[in-house]
Amino acid sequence: MSGAAYVVEGDTARATAHAAGPWHPGLQHGGAPASLVVWAAERMPAAAPLRVARLTVELLRPVPVAPLELRVATLREGRKIQLVEIRLLHDGKEVVRGTVLKLRTAATPLPRGPILPPLDTPPPAGIPADPDFSFGFAAAFELRRLTTRGKLGPAQVWFRQHAPIVEGEPLSPAMRAAAVGDYSNGIATELPWGEWTFINADLTVSLAREPEGEWILSDAECWVGEDGTGLAMCRLADERGTFGRAVQSLLLEAR
Repeated sequence: MSGAAYVVEGDTARATAHAAGPWHPGLQHGGAPASLVVWAAERMPAAAPLRVARLTVELLRPVPVAPLELRVATLREGRKIQLVEIRLLHDGKEVVRGTVLKLRTAATPLPRGPILPPLDTPPPAGIPADPDFSFGFAAAFELRRLTTRGKLGPAQVWFRQHAPIVEGEPLSPAMRAAAVGDYSNGIATELPWGEWTFINADLTVSLAREPEGEWILSDAECWVGEDGTGLAMCRLADERGTFGRAVQSLLLEAR
């Protein structure tokens, strides 16, 4: 095996142990199906050059490390946009539903260039690697932490994904962003891991531009309410600067 999270044959995506999350070895990390949804959407033909602008994934049920049926449909096809729906089913039951909005791209000269926040954190070069982030899906990443591992509160972490999502297929910029976007609740924890679970029920990633290069920064934080729910959010950046945001809805429970 190449370390890929999935082996795709026809309309079946067979999940491997490399898709597993931190909560249970038989359940997938949300970043794996999110990135798979992007992969499927990017394969849909379009009449004009398009890029992924927004991904929304609903995690309807726990996603098992098992074969998943891929169902892909175009919800809206136009000259400037394409909206694609991707559904993942296990044993006939829908476990993931994703929609991907793709927008037309065209050279657009601006009066003063791109209007995006610059990078205001140190780049990954020279920051020690974190050797302990090694469960299932996480083993596909190299991490460089700007904040202390295990400390409660906001976190800044550089991620470099080195293993494929789909065996034999390259990682696209949007696939990398989807995978990193789902880590917010895992790195910016407000409650101790040993005492609480804080699983996300969804993920939305919005991209002002495509990320560049292999390294993606997650500048993450969590908000926790008093009713067992919360939000995890992050600013996504590469070494050039900020390019997007990700938001997760959290369900919190004491262990």
